[in-house]
Amino acid sequence: MNTKLYVLLAAGVLALSACKNEAADAAAADAAAATEQAADAAATAADAAGDAAAATADAAAAATTDAAAAAGDAAAAAGDAAAAATTDAAAAAGDAAAAATDAAKAATADAAGAVKEGAAKVEEAAKH
Repeated sequence: MNTKLYVLLAAGVLALSACKNEAADAAAADAAAATEQAADAAATAADAAGDAAAATADAAAAATTDAAAAAGDAAAAAGDAAAAATTDAAAAAGDAAAAATDAAKAATADAAGAVKEGAAKVEEAAKH
């Protein structure tokens, strides 16, 4: 996706280089800023996905530790605790995955909007 953004930015810069006026220069700067915002939004989405994955791993590790301690106390209690811990870990993993998906969707929508806005500015500048 970053490659597409850079290709769009490069195309905009090349298109604007043919027009040597202040409006075109301003539009190119706006397009570059919009592209940078889109890249930042994509990076934020990637960070959110990484954080969600780390939280899922931590939740699974904590649930496993709790299940092992319960197993040491009694076999019957361990079975119940393991089932509960597994359910909690699965729920936490599902919640984290949903949060990561939502963050990725939002960041993608933001990035797409920024790219669309940048492209519109480049197109508008090219018309003048």
